Amino acid sequence: MQPIANRYTRLVGIDHPIVQEGLGPFRTPRLAAAVSEAGGLGTVSMPGMPEDIAAGARTFREHILECASLTDRPFAVNIPVGVDSNGDVLPFTDSYLRTALEVREAEPEVARRLRVMTTSAGFPGRYVSLIKDAGMVHQHKVGSTRQAVKAAEAGVDVVIAAGFEMGGHAPSKAVHTFVLVPNVTEAVDVPVLLTGGARDGRGLAAALALGADGVAMGTRFITSTDNSDWHPAYLQALLDAREGDDVAFEGVYGPCRGLRNAASQSLADHAGTDPVELTRWKIESMQRAQTEGDTVNSLVMTGQVAAGITDLITVAEFVPRMAAEAAEVLRSLAS
Repeated sequence: MQPIANRYTRLVGIDHPIVQEGLGPFRTPRLAAAVSEAGGLGTVSMPGMPEDIAAGARTFREHILECASLTDRPFAVNIPVGVDSNGDVLPFTDSYLRTALEVREAEPEVARRLRVMTTSAGFPGRYVSLIKDAGMVHQHKVGSTRQAVKAAEAGVDVVIAAGFEMGGHAPSKAVHTFVLVPNVTEAVDVPVLLTGGARDGRGLAAALALGADGVAMGTRFITSTDNSDWHPAYLQALLDAREGDDVAFEGVYGPCRGLRNAASQSLADHAGTDPVELTRWKIESMQRAQTEGDTVNSLVMTGQVAAGITDLITVAEFVPRMAAEAAEVLRSLAS
């Protein structure tokens, strides 16, 4: 069966319009390589917000190089545009973004593979020309049509329309996928990816029917046999999740979505905590869940789609099968 090819797959140079979401502040180079090897677009995530920004940048560089050593296919990096209370971009954003560009400049083979820069959270306007001048495809994640139009007018190449049901850092505007995506695809001329709620070929077919050019998924790729960087207890917690087990709460850059547990319910107890310290606690808690498997007293990020996921996939088989399923769904509906 022929792959689903469209303007997005041609722009990025992949076989299937299926993207692994940025999953910061977690380690994802091996998962990203597996998705890219399968014909989709894997994403190396930012590694957190350490007090030593230079150390964080070195870790990010190591993750990029590790992914590039595991695949010769295109992959992306994801960097949130964090801002402080005055609207100024946080130092880690600038450091991580420039680290990715410096790695590409120093390593021609990495530049051939690292083709896409995904930004999220705050407005990336100050970085658009920098990313374009480096020859990268610039994707930006939005949670509203207004944000999508603003990003497209600023010059981004791809808009990722994030429905409020997505996991991790949910959009500040509580607009769900089936409302947001058709609004965005009508408002901008650039390729659009749907993120939030997709888990199989039916979701990809729905995204294409809504006018999107592909899907990005986080929770579905976390729950995979290729994801050796996540503690098994974390994966099991997602497999066990059912409808209503998720909750939205105030995260690092705005709303977050994760499992309802002791950690998420305890956030109200931190009301008087210094904002910077609270942010650091949240990130360390998320990372502890991933690395140590504490899914009760640590924040466990996931989308609502976890309620429909009951098995671990093998990425190499799953990505082409998902694309084939989407094509079959569309063909059967047309007939």
